Amino acid sequence: STPHFLHIKGVEVNAGQTATFHCTVNGRPQSNLLLYLQGMGGRQAVVRETKPVNARRYVASFDVENTTKGDSGRYRCIAQSERGVGVSSYADLTVKQPPVPIAPPQLTAVGATYLWIQLNANSINGDGPIIEREVEYRTMSGMLIDTTPVDKPTHKIGHLDPDTEYEISVLLTRPLDGGTGNPGPPLRARTKCADPMHGPRRLEVVDIQSKQVTVRWEPFGYNVTRCHSYNLTVQYRYRPAGAPSREPVKEEVREEVVYDTLSTVPQHIVRNLPPFTNVSLRLVLSNPEGRKESEELLVLTDEDVPGAVPVDSILGSSYEQQISLSWREPLQTYGLIRQYEISYKALSSFDTEFDLSNQSGKVFKPANETSHMFIGLYPGSTYSFTIRASTVKGFGPPVITQFTTKISAPLMPAYDQESPLNQTDSSVTVLLKPAQSRGAPVSKYQVVVEEERPRRQRRGTAEILRCYPVPIHFQNATLLNSQYYFSAELPMSELRAPMPFCIGDNRTYSGYWNAPLLPHKSYGIYYQAVSTANGETKIDCVRVATKGAATRKPEPEQEKQSDHTVKIAGAIAGILLFIIIFLGVILLMKKRRRNYHSYTYYLKLAKKRKETLSSRQEMTLMVNNSQHTTMVDTHTHSLNGRTVSSPSSFTLKTNTISTTVPNSYYPDDSHTMTSETSSLVQSHYKQRESEREALPYQTGQLHPAIRVADLLQHITQMKCAEGYGFKEEYESFFEGQSAPWDSAKKDENRMKNRYGNIIACT
Repeated sequence: STPHFLHIKGVEVNAGQTATFHCTVNGRPQSNLLLYLQGMGGRQAVVRETKPVNARRYVASFDVENTTKGDSGRYRCIAQSERGVGVSSYADLTVKQPPVPIAPPQLTAVGATYLWIQLNANSINGDGPIIEREVEYRTMSGMLIDTTPVDKPTHKIGHLDPDTEYEISVLLTRPLDGGTGNPGPPLRARTKCADPMHGPRRLEVVDIQSKQVTVRWEPFGYNVTRCHSYNLTVQYRYRPAGAPSREPVKEEVREEVVYDTLSTVPQHIVRNLPPFTNVSLRLVLSNPEGRKESEELLVLTDEDVPGAVPVDSILGSSYEQQISLSWREPLQTYGLIRQYEISYKALSSFDTEFDLSNQSGKVFKPANETSHMFIGLYPGSTYSFTIRASTVKGFGPPVITQFTTKISAPLMPAYDQESPLNQTDSSVTVLLKPAQSRGAPVSKYQVVVEEERPRRQRRGTAEILRCYPVPIHFQNATLLNSQYYFSAELPMSELRAPMPFCIGDNRTYSGYWNAPLLPHKSYGIYYQAVSTANGETKIDCVRVATKGAATRKPEPEQEKQSDHTVKIAGAIAGILLFIIIFLGVILLMKKRRRNYHSYTYYLKLAKKRKETLSSRQEMTLMVNNSQHTTMVDTHTHSLNGRTVSSPSSFTLKTNTISTTVPNSYYPDDSHTMTSETSSLVQSHYKQRESEREALPYQTGQLHPAIRVADLLQHITQMKCAEGYGFKEEYESFFEGQSAPWDSAKKDENRMKNRYGNIIACT
């Protein structure tokens, strides 16, 4: 007969899972019986297995695999044989979709090793209910890190790597197997960078040059930098040398980016360093969150050629055949200076006859000598000096300067004897020879005539020949009281060969009158050459002839003509001297009249004091005698019959004018000034004696005070008449103690007393 099915139960599964239906069949399993599961949607499933329940009943199981939402519906079991078909009742198949969040989680905080998120899983796709929430995060490379259950709306994901990007998703789970849905939309977030673990290590110098240094360090990776974006820089500082000023030199601090960071042997070259300088280096590893430094490395750069010697430090002192040169060491030595090289070469000369081809050379000076004297140079020549310093690396750049030696006086030809070619009473003929130039060509020749007068000469000393730099015409020689005058000036072009020349030919040469010589006077004839160049003038001279005085007396007319100028000069000098003396006398008389009353009053007081002291009668007698004594108070002058009072004066007769300045005009021990007593002095003392009687003088009265402006005049007056004023003042002093000495004897004042036997009174 056909099998009979009992009631079939419905099944609920999640999508993708296998739905298993169990149908209970009455009877025994038969081989020719076909059992299968049929859905209303057309899906069928064959029996998977049968299990006997008892002898008259067994259970057939059917599996609907990989279920989807579309497989949901009613299913029944069917048994088919040759005898017929058996059908069970319908059972429902319910397929649920696992939940999936619609929106990604939200990022709320970021750190170097953590991320804070908000799940944001309220809106889902799929079926509920939600029985579990999980957070899944992975790196961008796709490697799954972890899945963490979450029981709160916010969650902190920790233990992350710094500066790493992650994808974060939320997983939701519903009941039954396979209830966990797919991850929701991912959140992409990157952690922050962390401080580097440490700075570069094993920093060392592998190469040192004069201007660059190569450094090397241990390679490092992400585990040290803790950030994919980082910078490696080299910091170095040094103190440059050679500051022109005395102010402290600021330290130079620089920084360079290092690009060689990924190689297995990283290194960097620091360039443009000053030679022979201590440089401090360090590497700095930095990222956005922090920085770490390496150990500091101190290195001395190699020496190099020095800099140039400062031009403004080169000083030169020029002489005729020498030049003294001094300089300072270069501002940038770049090492230890070993020596200086100074080369010189003659460039030009004022004297075109000089051969400058051999005027060159080179000297070397040690480092501790910065000066040199160049000798054997040509006068009036310009020399070029090249100075450069050197270290172990060689010579530095040269500096060039120029100096010019001073010109020398021309070299006069030798005159063995002073015998002229021809000589008369009023002229002398000599042979003039060209002079040899030294440093500058001879510009002109001059003939000088000097009148020989008796001179006082010390024993054992030879007369030194001095040339004549100041030109004086014959017309001015008498007025200026000059013993010499220029008789001729000849240009160099007229004296290229020896030529005779007559002194006293009464002709004019270049504005100088060659006046005839006076027969009764002796003359020395001098011949000098003048060189002028570069603002310098040098003269050399030689005596070429001597003319003696004639024995016969000169004619009165000729002597009168020569002395006319002297008389005029003497008259002028006498008039000026008279005016000066007259003005001085007037000023002195006014001054004496102003100071007369103070002096008289002082003497009256002293005299009154003297008369009150009866014990000093002998002094009264001396005063009476002194009235009859001639006291010279002032000196008098007799000028044009007038007598004037003055401290000193000169005696001058108005009817005679001397041709020279009077000897009394110059103060000298050999000259004395005469003075005589005037009637004014006697009348002055008579008036003083009468005034003494009228003025009372009390015993113990202090002496009158003297103004500072009148002190010098007072002292001068007190010195008159063999110090009469001082004597009188001394006698007026009190005898014995006139005041107590208590203050002076106090301990605190004893050191103030100047003398031990003189104590101040109070």
